[in-house]
This record gives sequence, C-alpha cells and structure tokens, in this order.
Amino acid sequence: MRCGVNLLLSGAFVLCWSSGFIGAKLGAGSAGAVTVLMWRFLPLAAVLVVVAVALDRASWRGLTARDAARQAVIGALSQSGYLLTVYYAIQLGVSSGTTALIDGTQPLVAGALAGPLLRQYVSGRQWLGLCLGLAGVVIVVTADASAVSGVVWWAYVVPFLGMLSLVAATFLESRSRRRVAPMVSLTVHCATSAVVFSVLALAAGSAAPPAEFSFWVAVGWLVVLSTLGGYGLYWLVLRRSGVTEVNTLMFLMAPVTAVWGALMFGEPFGPRTAVGLLVGLAAVVVVRRSRARGSRAQAGKPGRAMPAPDHARPCPVGAAESASPHRASVAASWEEK
Repeated sequence: MRCGVNLLLSGAFVLCWSSGFIGAKLGAGSAGAVTVLMWRFLPLAAVLVVVAVALDRASWRGLTARDAARQAVIGALSQSGYLLTVYYAIQLGVSSGTTALIDGTQPLVAGALAGPLLRQYVSGRQWLGLCLGLAGVVIVVTADASAVSGVVWWAYVVPFLGMLSLVAATFLESRSRRRVAPMVSLTVHCATSAVVFSVLALAAGSAAPPAEFSFWVAVGWLVVLSTLGGYGLYWLVLRRSGVTEVNTLMFLMAPVTAVWGALMFGEPFGPRTAVGLLVGLAAVVVVRRSRARGSRAQAGKPGRAMPAPDHARPCPVGAAESASPHRASVAASWEEK
C-alpha cells in the first residue's frame, strides 16, 4: 500500500513540477519574470496566511523564531532564487524543455554532495544510474539547443545557477533536526517569495499586472499546478523517500517538459529527444532497482539479529525513508552495508 502511494505521489510530482516550466512559458508572453512571479505568490501567500491563522493554528505552535528564519532562507533558495533563474532563462529565449533539461543535472550534484553532507552515500549502481540520467539530459539538451537560434550562450548558464540554489535548499532542509509541518513551511516559503518578488517588481517599476487574460491564466496555472502541486509534492516526496530518490525523479522533468512543450508550443522534439527520454527513464529504473537490491542483500546477511527498519525495506518502486535526517542516514547505511 505504501509503495503504491509513493508511486502515485512520484507521478503527480513529475507532472506538477514539469507544469512550472510550461506556466513560465505562458507567462513570458504577457509580462516580465518578476511581474509574473510577484502575482503568482502575493495572492497565494495572503490566502495561506489567512488559512494558517483561521484554520491551522495548531501546526504553528512551538515554531521558534529560528525555525521561521531557517524556513525563510529555504524558501528564498528553493522558490525565489530557483524560479527567478528559470523564468529569466525562458524570457531570454531558452525553450521550456531546454531549461528543464539543464535543471536535470541536479541529481548528479545532489548525489555527489549527499555523502559528505548527509552521510547518505550513493552506491556504485546508483552512480551508474545517475550518470546514465545525465547522459540522457545531454542528449536532449544538445538536440533542443541546436534547433533554437538567437539565444545568447550565457542564457544557458542561468538555469544552472537556479539548480544550485535548489540543491542548497534541499540540503539545508535535510540537515534540519527539527521538522516543521508542511503547511507551515509552505506558508513561510510563499510569504518569503511574495516579499522578494514584490520588492524586485516595485524596484523595476513593473509591479502592475498586464490587462491580458492570458496573464491571469498563466498565474492560475502556476499557483494551482506548480506551487500547490509541484512545490508541495517536492517536499512531501523528499521527506518520504530521501534525497537520492527525489532527485532521481528530477531526471524525468526534462523529457516530460520537452514532450509537453512540443505539444503545446511547437517546440522541437526529434529522434534525439526521444532517445534522451528513454535514457532518462532507464536511469530511474537503475537507481530504484539498485536501492531495492541493496536492501534485499542486507536483509539476507547472516548475523543480523534485528531486521532492517521499516523505512529501509525495499518495495517495487523504491524504499521510502522517514522524514528525519537521522533515519534517512540509517536507511542509507542499511542499503550500503
């Protein structure tokens, strides 16, 4: 049952997170990046604050100033920094698929840092899957970039900076000893982003929303699918499945966005893009199977009086770890021994 829930959450996360790149493309046609982002977060933050005060006060009890400040920093990295680079890259002319593909290098970076920072060491088979996923990303990036003209070379560096911002937020959250309720963290993150983007929009003189109906369609799309869906599911999957698991799913964002962009905006999707899609899917299978195989091998070792903890036991779609960083480290150690 738990494995089935994890599979559904993973699929929903991939679709909702990918929708953010499509929504950014929709918004770029009617307004600048900071304008779209300001109106994406300002109403949402107001609603979340009202809900928190009126309906969810219990979740906020015991929240210290230090906890709130930490969540504000995480929100600034994972929302403000990440999204600003994505929107700006698309505004510069980088296609939604290519932007997602550049962000797809995140799993390799996170996998390399998971050991020294979180003691969640990546096995040889998992590294094979991660490198395979990177190969799929490169295939599709080169295919998309060769079909797009008139984009300055440094525009492709912009989403890479956003990826690093998201990686930093992921590790900062994973190293937290005290867990904050998802609704609390989402509210703090969105309120932080609303302040950041409102200040930027006011400073640039672009706070007033355009009159086009398409602008508000894009804003609604981004609020419902990308923020409440994608962003909320990101932290949920992270807490249930761990850093390596959630970042492996990031390999799927690029091909899904490429297909979506081709169908919705006519962005290029040729044979090389299809090959990259298959390679990315193979990477996910390799990483997931290596985790399950490692757990089964550990369970079969002699001399173990105690079974592996529940969060380290394998399931067909990958073992789910607890939200606690300590328990995540324990689960990782069970897989590697």
